[in-house]
Amino acid sequence: MKPELSIIKLFCIYDLWCKHSSRLEVKDFPTELQLLYRTLDSFHKTNEDKQDIHLLDLANLFFSNRPNDKEYYETLFENIVAYSPKEETVLSLIVSLQRARLLRELSIKSYEVAEGKKPFDDVSELLAQLNKLEEKQSVTDEDVFVSSDLEELASDVIDSPGLHWRLKALNRSLGPLRKGDFGFVFARPETGKTTFLASEVSFMAEQTDRPILWFNNEEQGEKVMMRVYQASLGLEQIPLLANKKASTEAFLKKTNNNIKMRDSATIHFREIETLCEQLQPALIVIDQLPKVKGFKADREDLMLGHIFIWGRELAKKYAPVIGVSQADGTAENVKHLTMQHVANAKTSVQAEADWILGLGKTHDTGWEEVRFLNISKNKLMGDKDTDPKMRHSKMEVLINPYIARYVDMK
Repeated sequence: MKPELSIIKLFCIYDLWCKHSSRLEVKDFPTELQLLYRTLDSFHKTNEDKQDIHLLDLANLFFSNRPNDKEYYETLFENIVAYSPKEETVLSLIVSLQRARLLRELSIKSYEVAEGKKPFDDVSELLAQLNKLEEKQSVTDEDVFVSSDLEELASDVIDSPGLHWRLKALNRSLGPLRKGDFGFVFARPETGKTTFLASEVSFMAEQTDRPILWFNNEEQGEKVMMRVYQASLGLEQIPLLANKKASTEAFLKKTNNNIKMRDSATIHFREIETLCEQLQPALIVIDQLPKVKGFKADREDLMLGHIFIWGRELAKKYAPVIGVSQADGTAENVKHLTMQHVANAKTSVQAEADWILGLGKTHDTGWEEVRFLNISKNKLMGDKDTDPKMRHSKMEVLINPYIARYVDMK
């Protein structure tokens, strides 16, 4: 694939186009990409609203003017979607293109000066531009390395706001979720994984003004959203439905209408990335994470490893990610699940997560509404309210399936 495609994808973001486009000229791109870059550049220059442009909109805009080229350029757009460009990496590419152009021009001007066709000042100007470019490329600690300032570190990883859990036990153990945090919940079927999500995510929706993207590829989406309603409002089904209009208004107000659920049994990772890029969510929920399409490997555990690596990258780029997975048959009737109970996984799945939460339950009489939480991995930094002694704690909580909530026992 052509690396210049990463520039086009990054420049779909208006602010980044403004920041870096002055370094580039159309001729810096390969011939077949120049028309595409002209379309993107022209859109931003005439876009009075100063909005980002989605790749699908860019494709439609491009093909509306060049319908006969659709077959060739559709492949290029598919390649663009596959990129996950980082600003610093793309900036290095931009500088290399800029340098190559200046060197080509310098070569031509030097020949013309030697032939007496151009004044030497033309070469001097190009040399000055090259020297200035190289000076900008000199790196400092602040440019490429993690800060060594403790106050700055604490501000980024401990003091920065995050999304808190409804369960106080999880606030004391895991602490809030922040951008870059990737973890997953796992349990046996019929344990209450979706109820757990409904309980926690409905509470997190109250804490942000940005959307929460929930990708549902298992249970029917309408049923899941009904449980989210119940969890948010703390109502059983009959009173919830007694006045649908009032319940809807109360739910949308309480959650800030932030919960955006995409229901598809065949959700592809590229669709998830596209929606994340478009909506810039505060939280990403994927139920079930191992069922995301678009990954291939010789063995199932290796494919799962690729999926979970992608989940980590998603968290670093956009927002914290909560994944959901299954526990294998050895976890049946086990209270405290450990990493070895994760279905079809060996090491790579567990290695990628910052936190792992197992939901266990027992079939013993009298314990039907008790769920056993075990944090088998916790690399989160927490905040002032977390208790270091609870980082890998085992906890008992209650599940109230009638209102789709988990409740602290203490």
